[in-house]
Amino acid sequence: MSSGKKIAIVGAGNVMFKDEGVGIYAIRYLQENYEFDGDITLVDGGVLGFQLMVYYQEYERVIIMDTITMHDDEPGSIYNIPSEQLLGLGSYKQTAHEVEIVEMLEICSLLDNFSDTTIVGIVPEDIIEVETNLTDTLKKEFKNFVNTTLKELDKMGETYHKKDTEFTLEQIIDSYANPTAQRDLEHLK
Repeated sequence: MSSGKKIAIVGAGNVMFKDEGVGIYAIRYLQENYEFDGDITLVDGGVLGFQLMVYYQEYERVIIMDTITMHDDEPGSIYNIPSEQLLGLGSYKQTAHEVEIVEMLEICSLLDNFSDTTIVGIVPEDIIEVETNLTDTLKKEFKNFVNTTLKELDKMGETYHKKDTEFTLEQIIDSYANPTAQRDLEHLK
C-alpha cells in the first residue's frame, strides 16, 4: 500500500571527503536493503545540485539526505527540516554542494511546480580529510539517519520492507573505496 504520491529520495554529497559522503552511502544502503511499494525513486545525487532540479518540479515529495552544518551542535546530530525552514538557515550553507542545494531550492520555490521538500541532515565531524569513509561518530549514527528518512515515509503513508539479505554500511563504503568491491557487492545479490 502506498500514498500514490511520486516521491524522490536524493542522497547528496561527495564520498571523497569522509563524512560528506553520508547521503550517498545512505541512498545505496536503502537501495540494497529495502524494497518500496510506492512510486519511490532513489537518487544518487552526488554533487549534482542544479541538475537535480527536475526532481523538485516533477515529484510531489522530495527527501534530501545530506550533511548539514549547524554551528554549536554535536557531530552526529540529526535534523529533519522542511525546505521552507531551511531557506532561512544561513548556517546550513558551508560546503559547495550545500550552497548549491539551498540556491536551487530558493530558485525552485519561485516556480509553479515545486515539490514538498524535506532535508534529513546529519552534522558531520570531518568533511576536510580526503578519504572514502565515515568517521566513527557518523557510523554510530548512520542507522538513525536512515531511520529518520524511513519515518518520513511512514508519515506519508508509504510502505516498504527490508530485504532478506542485508548489506552492511562497511560493505557499501568499501564498494566506493575499492572498485573491485563494487563488483563483489553485485555478486552477493
